[in-house]
Amino acid sequence: MPASSEASAIPPGLRIAVLLPCYNEAEAIAQTVRDFAQALPGADIYVFDNNSTDDSRAIAASAGAIVRSVRQQGKGHVVRRMFADVDADIYVMADGDATYEAAAAPCMVAAMLANNFDMVVGARKSEVEAAYRRGHRLGNAVLTGLLRRLFGRSFTDILSGYRIFSRRFVKSFPVLSAGFEIETEMSVHALELAMPVAEELTAYAARPEGSVSKLSTYRDGWRILRTIAQLYRIERPVVFFGAIGALFALAGLILAVPLFITYLETGLVPRFPTAILITGLMIIAVLNGMCGLILDTVVRGRREVRRLAYLTFRAPSDFARDR
Repeated sequence: MPASSEASAIPPGLRIAVLLPCYNEAEAIAQTVRDFAQALPGADIYVFDNNSTDDSRAIAASAGAIVRSVRQQGKGHVVRRMFADVDADIYVMADGDATYEAAAAPCMVAAMLANNFDMVVGARKSEVEAAYRRGHRLGNAVLTGLLRRLFGRSFTDILSGYRIFSRRFVKSFPVLSAGFEIETEMSVHALELAMPVAEELTAYAARPEGSVSKLSTYRDGWRILRTIAQLYRIERPVVFFGAIGALFALAGLILAVPLFITYLETGLVPRFPTAILITGLMIIAVLNGMCGLILDTVVRGRREVRRLAYLTFRAPSDFARDR
């Protein structure tokens, strides 16, 4: 269905907010604002500037955006402010670098309203090699696969910055990340609460000339990998601490085998320090297992609280019916 048809299917009066994080995007921010204004007429377009040293703020304002400032550096801090400060029924988040397909937004919003999705991810499809660096493509595939193995299901593009959110997702999401790992945290939040989510294939273009990516393949890739490990420790404590405990127990058993054989043959324990080490390893293993069980109870309670907070907000289709 054409974008214009999808736009007409969106109920009039539905409050849609377009959220654009921005850091030194003077070459692209005006085009991004104009594209989303054309795709979603009547939507409020916010540009949250994160200490830009160029003319991004003035250019965004002249293009018709509502400009806000965030002093704490990092995309996670920007998203935290956006979600806290902006009040809307539907939220559209994209980067301010003119790489995401604004024309796909009406289709994604319509899909959310029709199916009561809480998040629709714009999975990126690029026909331009310069749009999607090889290192980023490989890193995205590795991290996406890792997330699927850790949590049982995943998205095909967990690092996409193009997402549509329901109000109940935005207002129940405790933003903890500071940088580009925020997309991973969003994905895990949706997976953990078993939210209805979807993906829509969208075009991904190269940056305008003069615009430079702020994402570092190795530094930010490491931060995202570390975030996945931390979230797994928090959300799957039994498996996480159980695995650590199993490693200590295995080391203790390997050391214990020759000691036990010697004891059966001679009735003596000649390597007493080794026996003490084995005892210590087994104690650590048991403690890790107990920590995992205790923390699992805490996590279940915390997950229930988050789920109840999520359910206090209305579904997307309810807002559409009211308009």
